[in-house]
Amino acid sequence: MDRYPITGRSLEWFFDIDGDLFERQYKRHLSGYRQWKDTAEGLHAEQWRVFPQNIGPHLSIDETSLRRGELYTIVSNKEAHGRENSIVAIVSGTDADTVIHALRQIKSGLRNKVTKITLDLSDSMNRICRVAFPRASRVIDRFHVQKLALEAVQEIRIKHRWDAINADTDARESAKTRGPQVCRGTS
Repeated sequence: MDRYPITGRSLEWFFDIDGDLFERQYKRHLSGYRQWKDTAEGLHAEQWRVFPQNIGPHLSIDETSLRRGELYTIVSNKEAHGRENSIVAIVSGTDADTVIHALRQIKSGLRNKVTKITLDLSDSMNRICRVAFPRASRVIDRFHVQKLALEAVQEIRIKHRWDAINADTDARESAKTRGPQVCRGTS
């Protein structure tokens, strides 16, 4: 397996071809997909793929959109740092039952060896992790925690800004109703 895979879309620029068409033709004809699709391993390939040999004690789970709004749930081995053999499972969609079904294809002995799994704040991801990896501690991804904190600070900042604007407006209105103030000096 090449360490830096090239997508069909990136070939578009180099060879002046339609990248999407090339990806479809590769999947349907050049890759041999039709031959392995009919095997026991390939019957579910449109919905999910599982690679139990890539499992490790520390996993992460997240959803991503690869193109045109197609959502996928990806479980990866954190110790592989996104390199070769890091994907444990890739599932079409984010439905918890579908993802759990796919992950249950991995033997429970391997799934029980997972000690920690990083996930986002969604209830469905929490359910997937709780059911598929019952012995793993669940850790919320720091990106999502930082995002929540930033949103809370922004909300407070906006509230204080509106309070300051309203106080300034009230002071101006009050000054208009009192009229001009004449400053008289003492002599």
